Amino acid sequence: MGDGGNTLPRPPRRIPASAGTLIQPRTGTSRAPEPPPRRPWIFGRFLAGFVVLLFVVAGGAAAGWYIRAQSLRIDTAQVQDTTGHAVVRVLATTCAGSGEATGVLTDNGLILTAASAVEQPRAIVIVTPDNRIRRANLLGTSADGVAVLQPIGQLGGQPLALAVKDPDPKAERALIGYTAAGKQTIQPVGTAKQPRALGEVMNAEKLGGPVLDKAAQVVGIVVGDTVPASTIVGVDKLRGYVVPRSTAITADDGRCTASHGPQNGVVPELQVARTARAAEAQKLLGDYLTLENKRDFPALQRLYSKRLRKTLTESRDRIGHLTSYFFGAKVTEVSPEGEGAYARLEFNVLFAPTATGADGRVCNRLDQRYHLIRQGGRLVINEAKPVVPPLSCDVQ
Repeated sequence: MGDGGNTLPRPPRRIPASAGTLIQPRTGTSRAPEPPPRRPWIFGRFLAGFVVLLFVVAGGAAAGWYIRAQSLRIDTAQVQDTTGHAVVRVLATTCAGSGEATGVLTDNGLILTAASAVEQPRAIVIVTPDNRIRRANLLGTSADGVAVLQPIGQLGGQPLALAVKDPDPKAERALIGYTAAGKQTIQPVGTAKQPRALGEVMNAEKLGGPVLDKAAQVVGIVVGDTVPASTIVGVDKLRGYVVPRSTAITADDGRCTASHGPQNGVVPELQVARTARAAEAQKLLGDYLTLENKRDFPALQRLYSKRLRKTLTESRDRIGHLTSYFFGAKVTEVSPEGEGAYARLEFNVLFAPTATGADGRVCNRLDQRYHLIRQGGRLVINEAKPVVPPLSCDVQ
């Protein structure tokens, strides 16, 4: 053997007996150790909680907004049902006013309306929703266009309260007033913050109408010389006008010799069957009252028969109607008479206390029968006679 042949083999390496338990027999596959459990994602939990909270807060805010919005809304039909009894028509024969407006019965039994309707009055009446008529005196007017009236006698019904403070700027409001035909209506006028243009809901007869909140309290009065110039006087000023002997209003008396009422056309209510003859009589009598109200005495002569013109001349008509105003007309009878007819007309006439035959009154209820004949192919008035003596308008 060579030199390496004499070298003895090394003995096997000894492994401590205690180490034998660490050696595992090798199997066909190996398995990686499982990772330890992951700790919870704290930020994710926080974000999820914040999102839930955000939804809760947003939902609560939306609910709160909805409840508040509902609390500021107005039910116009309900308000009219509650307040309509205290909203009246104001009619007048005046030297300078329009002669017609809406008014509202308020504290101390006073009526607030628009001064433009009753400027220099000769006579004023209040017409309630159930058509009762009561005389009224003008106590005075304010610098911002409000007139204060004192009814003569009781109107009945509860007055409307003035709101104790200005309404919420976002609270809805409504205006109650009358049309030219005497129908009471109500329209929303928006909020103080976002008002509706008054021109969208106004006619001249609604001047003086009350602006109400959802609690049926007066929060303003619409005033103005014309519809385009109309504006709302707030309740903070109105409260000063209804106190006894208010210094905020000044007296205004009519001293003219000729006065007038509203200039609108008069269409008498037809309370009989609408035959061709009745419709023709209704138009003739309506034209007659309209021309009397407009003081168009020359045109009136064309509605009279040749016989009547001889006695009821233009001059006599003018003298007899210098301060009169006719309203509330009803045709209660139309009886054919040859080519003509007999028509019965009930109506009211307002006049100055100084008018001929006034006898201390300013408003009479008349019941007249007119003899109508055909002349030149159309009906004209041939004669008029009272059915019953005149009665004071406020006897009812």
